[in-house]
Amino acid sequence: MLRAGNPEARLSGVRRRALIAGLGAVFAGVALAAWWQRPRLFAAGYDRLCASAERGWMGERRAALLDAARGTVLEIGAGTGSNLDHYPPLERLILSEPSPHMRRRLANRAAAAGLRVEVLDAAAEDLPLPDDSVDTVVVTLVLCSVPDVGAAIAEIRRVLRPDGRLLMIEHVRGEGRVARAQDLADRVWPHLAQGCHPNRDTAAAVAAAGFSRIEAERFVPPERVGPLIPHVAGTYRPA
Repeated sequence: MLRAGNPEARLSGVRRRALIAGLGAVFAGVALAAWWQRPRLFAAGYDRLCASAERGWMGERRAALLDAARGTVLEIGAGTGSNLDHYPPLERLILSEPSPHMRRRLANRAAAAGLRVEVLDAAAEDLPLPDDSVDTVVVTLVLCSVPDVGAAIAEIRRVLRPDGRLLMIEHVRGEGRVARAQDLADRVWPHLAQGCHPNRDTAAAVAAAGFSRIEAERFVPPERVGPLIPHVAGTYRPA
């Protein structure tokens, strides 16, 4: 029998408390994941989650990218409207967003800013627009989570005019150990982040769909979110 003053007894108690704390952390993580997977709660918490990045590096990246937007602009997966503050004056701004919870916040944000926009209930793979009807398509942190990225990029090319531009900021697949870590994370991450795939090679998919790069920069954000490490910001045109 171990006495209370025995070092082995104290060590056993420490281990027991550590085990209980570890199990508590696991259950808390599972509960948080279940909470975050609810679309309404995800929409409600999205802006707060991203606030630091939007005040810093991501807001700066959006502003630099969207300065090139021209004419009739279609933004795919506009979410809660993070890009709205960064657009220059435009002829027409169309915002597609399939989530009703995101779409409601998006419409409210546009109205509060006094912007004239058209908000569409549409998935990236099925855009209710004619062929060759827009001058600029914008995607920012959305192609990682569309169910069929190939179909989404094909739709982008269909609605984009031959002299149009695709403006993109997306996290992409890394190389070497980073890519292997992303492959492992992809077993879990989509279940925690509304279908986001950390290992999706979006830049390669855009090139395979027949887009040529005008200018693009591969970078690592100063604030890293899990496996979402390499990003690409760039401008592309139909080849």
